[in-house]
Amino acid sequence: MSRIGKQPVTLPDGVSATVSGQTIEVKGPLGTKSYTATDDVTLTVEDGVVTVTPRGSSKRARQQWGMTRTVVANLVQGTKENFKKELEIRGVGYRAQVQGNVVKLNLGLSHDVDFEVPEGVTVTAPKQTELVVEGTDKQLVGQVAANIRDWRRPEPYKGKGIRYKGEYIFQKEGKKK
Repeated sequence: MSRIGKQPVTLPDGVSATVSGQTIEVKGPLGTKSYTATDDVTLTVEDGVVTVTPRGSSKRARQQWGMTRTVVANLVQGTKENFKKELEIRGVGYRAQVQGNVVKLNLGLSHDVDFEVPEGVTVTAPKQTELVVEGTDKQLVGQVAANIRDWRRPEPYKGKGIRYKGEYIFQKEGKKK
């Protein structure tokens, strides 16, 4: 039995949801989001609560049960408030600046990296060594943050690179004479 799938998703004030077939549409102050679930689960909306139930007891139905409930919960939260990922840039001369929808990264490469920010996500740079990725789609925010981080992952000797805020990087000991 799915522990996550059993929990109903409550709709906060200002957020409404409608189900038509296997598609759920959530409307809130930050916009409208929709998700089409697989045929392995059933979606119902009653009295401001969205419930997800599996159809049958197959392995796939149980897998989709918890995943669908989590996606619906993220839709509800995303229409109410933005998701946020914070990145830190560490290293001598490493910096970032935002110009429109392009993030210019200076990461010690032979060239500057111009990262194009997709629609639906905003990236801000409160400092030259910090980036904040925000948006209403949790998956897209996480993917954009991961794509930016992939340009220079933190290395284990000096810790230089782009890391998530609060991320712990295990420091290795250097060579000994």
